Amino acid sequence: MGPALLAVLVASVLLAAIARRYDVSAPLALVVAGLAAGLIPGIGAIELEPELVLFVILPPLLWSAGLESSYVALRKNVRPIGLLAVGLPLATTFAVGVVAFHTVPELTVAAALTLGAIVAPPDAVSATAIGRRLGLPRRVMTLLGGESLLNDATALTAYKVALAAAIGTAATWTSGLGTFALAAAGGVLVGGALGWLIDHVRFWLGDPLVESAIGLVAPFFVYFLAEQIHGSGVIAVVVAALILGQRSTRASYATRLQDQAVWRAIQLVLESFAFLLIGLQLPTVVGELAGISAATLATASVAVLATVIAVRIAWMYAFTYLPRAMSRGIRTREPRPSPAQVFIVAWAGMRGVVSLAAAFAVPLTTLDGAEFPGRPQLVFLTFVVVVGTLLLHGLTLPWLIRVLDVPGDDLHRDAVAAAAAQTKATQAAADRLDELLAKAKPGAIHEYTPKALRAWNERRSQAAWEELGRSDEEIGQESPAAAFRRLRLAMLQAERQSFIAQRDAGTIDDEVLRTMLRGLDLEEATLNRD
Repeated sequence: MGPALLAVLVASVLLAAIARRYDVSAPLALVVAGLAAGLIPGIGAIELEPELVLFVILPPLLWSAGLESSYVALRKNVRPIGLLAVGLPLATTFAVGVVAFHTVPELTVAAALTLGAIVAPPDAVSATAIGRRLGLPRRVMTLLGGESLLNDATALTAYKVALAAAIGTAATWTSGLGTFALAAAGGVLVGGALGWLIDHVRFWLGDPLVESAIGLVAPFFVYFLAEQIHGSGVIAVVVAALILGQRSTRASYATRLQDQAVWRAIQLVLESFAFLLIGLQLPTVVGELAGISAATLATASVAVLATVIAVRIAWMYAFTYLPRAMSRGIRTREPRPSPAQVFIVAWAGMRGVVSLAAAFAVPLTTLDGAEFPGRPQLVFLTFVVVVGTLLLHGLTLPWLIRVLDVPGDDLHRDAVAAAAAQTKATQAAADRLDELLAKAKPGAIHEYTPKALRAWNERRSQAAWEELGRSDEEIGQESPAAAFRRLRLAMLQAERQSFIAQRDAGTIDDEVLRTMLRGLDLEEATLNRD
């Protein structure tokens, strides 16, 4: 399996690169490519290992999403996120369990509920990957992101309880609630403690390279430790990542730049790998269905997929508008979402690789040695829901967003806020410069230096407001900020070429070249900060 997985990893990154080059949805392209590859004769089945997903792929993806999430935004939307991340997975578990029990004769009640828990959570990989590309409004992305960060914990806990009952382990409602409470509390405690500890260790070290290295291994350690004490590894990773993300302002600029680049690359690799793996599971899933009625499978597939979609839509509308109608406080605190936004959130319930991993983790036999009831059907129905929601929602969401005119004016509001904030920051910088000049000895600072600094400071303030004004085409010429940026970039490129030429001539070595280029890169990053 090692060489095969390595080949899948390389192929997934190459396919994702091609999809991005031609502005095609990489997740959908990878799933379709995996399905097509599975139909090619001679390609052996690559069965998804649950441990690979739950302990290798999931933790860093949750960590990356947590670092990018806004704690302030999540706190403002804690009520709707809680309903989506806790209430909806449980409702989906029971609804799918009832439908599956009545459409698949081989499933027991416990096995049907196990299937319900498996397909209940929209996957963190799917939601973040597709949502970013679609350019959804910020509040919609906050809801989807917050939901995807925490719903795995709810669903996987329900999965453990239902699976225990299905294989013959004694399980009661009381023990199930206790399991859920332990998982939640353990995850919060482990994540909070380790998040605080990691932040302080990284700050104490003050070494960007080591800080990034610690950040790379942290999600695996946090997830593993939480699972060892029977807490939720998902919650622990999310809580720790939120703490690190909120306190990233304490880190140096080099650490922030490095972390951002590293995690974006890791995110692309793991997401691509996960989506291609989903499509490649087709031969394995179909191979286990020998002798099972095709009509029964077709009926159950349609029923379960429709239930998953319908429950989410019904839940979204019910718990968006009913609480608002019953509580004046909710109407006051929370902005009223448009029907279009509600529908987009309801329609964005893509399932992903975590559901497949949970399905493959279902044991072949129960504790008494009998075959697990309806396991082939359970795995197949999970595959249908995952692929069905990815393709159905993923292919129709861009069209729906355009038709319903969902995108808001987040970019304009951000630009206004940034310009206002830049004005205050510029004034603070000017005041600080005046203080330092007043303390300096006469003649200690060349008269050109304050002039250059004040000109640079003023340019930064004006540039933010000029971005809100008319375009260059409208005014018929470049704005001062645009001209400054264009000319300075050309100057930087000339400096860069000069340094490279000196290295090639043997005047300076590569170490000196890298040091000088880093300074130019940082300045260019400032000029291209948008």
